[in-house]
Amino acid sequence: MEKQIESFLKRLSIRQLEVFLAVHQERGYVKAAEKLGLTQPAVSSQIRQLEEALGQKVFEYIGRRLYNTPVGNLLAESVTVIFEQFAKLQNDVHALKDQVSGDLNISAVNTAQYVVPYLLKSFLNQHQQVRLSLNFVNRANALERLSNNTDDLTIMGIVPTNRPLESIPFLDNELIPVFPKGHPLLEKTSITQQEFFENPIISRERGSGSRLAVEQHCLQNQLDYRVFIEIGSNEALKHTVISGLGVGVLPHLSVLSELKLGQLSTADIPGFPIKRSWCLVYPSAKSLSPTARSFVDYVRSNLANIHHQFLML
Repeated sequence: MEKQIESFLKRLSIRQLEVFLAVHQERGYVKAAEKLGLTQPAVSSQIRQLEEALGQKVFEYIGRRLYNTPVGNLLAESVTVIFEQFAKLQNDVHALKDQVSGDLNISAVNTAQYVVPYLLKSFLNQHQQVRLSLNFVNRANALERLSNNTDDLTIMGIVPTNRPLESIPFLDNELIPVFPKGHPLLEKTSITQQEFFENPIISRERGSGSRLAVEQHCLQNQLDYRVFIEIGSNEALKHTVISGLGVGVLPHLSVLSELKLGQLSTADIPGFPIKRSWCLVYPSAKSLSPTARSFVDYVRSNLANIHHQFLML
């Protein structure tokens, strides 16, 4: 059956059906030719080819008037539906140009959890047909997913330089020194970086973006960096510092609540904050989906608004 249908379709053309519909609607070859901008012989030729493909006549003359044959009536019903669907398809395609919809898959490093929801909020409010899948993972997993092309986009702080990537910095990521409430150093009028790092350091695990940033900073400034406790999440790190076990370096946005509540303290120390950027990243050779492209364009065109939004937190 499928082969018969395939053979049947090969004998037909959209142009033949278009000409047939015009003759059917206009009830004549002359008016159909005028409507389509064709010559009458061209219209007659298309109808003749159609009838040969069908093996049946589609029109007949009774007297001087043109009528559909029974096959012509069946064809008219089907072709009318076909062209209505073509018109609907055209409208839907045009609508998609103005409407962003579909899946958007994003992975982000864990430390970006304080940033990403605010970044996405306005875009998702504007494009409510977008279906978001958001995965927070550690840096190693984020790099693996990036290598495997698992997601549309990745959000991270330190972007690898050993592979061709597109990177769009969209927000400053300031790492600040944090102390437990009442720490002795806070009583001093000035604190040096070395004095800070001489304290027991509570740090993220090896390979994490914030750990890499602090290690690079200490290396560049010839500072000793000896980790007392390694912890796998910012939340656990905050509570460990709050408990008084040591000091740490954390993204400013991740400790806003604790600073306001007085659970943690910070200080003006020369060399801080350590400044990095949050970046939207994808492989240079990647063909972005329309939805992902729309989000990238949104971020590029709204950098000022994004910065302002986070200043208000």
